[in-house]
Amino acid sequence: MQKSKLWTKDFLAVSLTSFFVFVIFYMLTVTLPLFATDELHASKQSLGLIVTIFLVSGIVFRPLAGKWMTTLGQKKVLLIGVFIFLIGSILYMNIHSLSALLLLRVLHGIGFGMSTTATGAIVANVIPEKRKGEGMGYYATFMNLAMVVGPFVGLTLTNTLGHTAVFTVAVVSSVLAVLCSLVLRVPEVQASSATNEIQPAKGLAAFFEYRSLPISVAGLVVAFSYASVISFVSIYAKEMGFTQASSFFFVVYAVCLLASRPFTGKWFDQYGENSVVYPSILSLAIGIFLLSQATTSWVFLLAGALIGLGFGTITSSFQSIAVKKASPHRRGVATATFFVFFDSGMGLGSFLLGILSTAAGYKGMYVFCSIVALLAIAAYLVLHGRKSQKQRIISQNESLGK
Repeated sequence: MQKSKLWTKDFLAVSLTSFFVFVIFYMLTVTLPLFATDELHASKQSLGLIVTIFLVSGIVFRPLAGKWMTTLGQKKVLLIGVFIFLIGSILYMNIHSLSALLLLRVLHGIGFGMSTTATGAIVANVIPEKRKGEGMGYYATFMNLAMVVGPFVGLTLTNTLGHTAVFTVAVVSSVLAVLCSLVLRVPEVQASSATNEIQPAKGLAAFFEYRSLPISVAGLVVAFSYASVISFVSIYAKEMGFTQASSFFFVVYAVCLLASRPFTGKWFDQYGENSVVYPSILSLAIGIFLLSQATTSWVFLLAGALIGLGFGTITSSFQSIAVKKASPHRRGVATATFFVFFDSGMGLGSFLLGILSTAAGYKGMYVFCSIVALLAIAAYLVLHGRKSQKQRIISQNESLGK
């Protein structure tokens, strides 16, 4: 009975650590483009670099973090990551040029990559095996809540108190992430046993979990389309005159996601990932298309509802699949593999879509991204969905004694 318990102190600690880190990530992602244009007079073409450079530095350090966790231990890697993230948050207070901001984003991305890779690996070991889909869903809910709290707080503070208030909240959230990491108990015996009893992987296998690659590639396609939302929705809302609605975009996002969370995680475990993933990707595609057509605030917010319902469910489902593919001692590497591709899609999307928005406008960019989201259905089907369906049929037949 004890093994099936999900809501433990350690589960809450690692989930809250992830929450505070992602609050800062999403808060700065939507407000730094405004800071860069208002205070640093950055060009429209350079705004995508603010996200891209941050994610690239995280991508580089994710595989390293995955490997270090098998030698140093998961908690040590987590603590190093959150302390670097705290230092980066403090340094935003003294940024006066775009070049300095981009350099700081490199440092902050390193802390982000290390800390989120560690939390993803730790939570996979904390959650009971038979409740993996449900547990990963609730863990992702903390990230999804951060996706709401971060932009809402960031945009509200930007519009009322200014950018300094945003950076102050980033520092406070970083301190809270450090405190949650310190109270988290991680059995380091997992890392040492993996090191002593199992032959260490060599070459690229030390940094990447090959069995998690297919779902990670599908995640890249999804993340590319979603980059249009997280990187440009605040600028788009301002351009369209939805400034007030922009603060509530991610609130609506969260309400729909939280309403679905008790069902989607259990459906994932009971009926298989395909029953959750296909409708979620379709919801994301429709939501992004609605953004391109929004002429009123209510259509803009409806788009946020569909995007939240879709994207929030996809991320937890894909991460759960990536972790399930790996052996227990390789879960850190599997988590790193997934986020390397996921962040690559987000970073590549932020950069290329910034160029596309200059040429085709934000409406044209969102139409294009809705098509990319639909292509993610085909990518998932080919890379994982068909095999998952076959395995489920085989399992059902075996359980029936056929």
